Amino acid sequence: MPSEYSGHIRIDYLGPVAPHYEVYSEYGDQALIEAFRFRALKRLELLPPHDPQFRRNRERIARDAERENILLEWNLGLVDADN
Repeated sequence: MPSEYSGHIRIDYLGPVAPHYEVYSEYGDQALIEAFRFRALKRLELLPPHDPQFRRNRERIARDAERENILLEWNLGLVDADN
């Protein structure tokens, strides 16, 4: 799939029981995707979306995706303006 991005990541919130998140990819270099997946999951480990630290770590993950030129999507299953 030709794209201006080097990869695609979707982070899904699984619910209140850990693990809270799963990371999916539709395209991109497998090594790049796996490295990003590892970093993102470490930042999100044990943080449900209502935790104050979640917002800070979400911003860090977004900056990381921007640096790596990865298209990042969030599916938190929440109805709010930040989703």
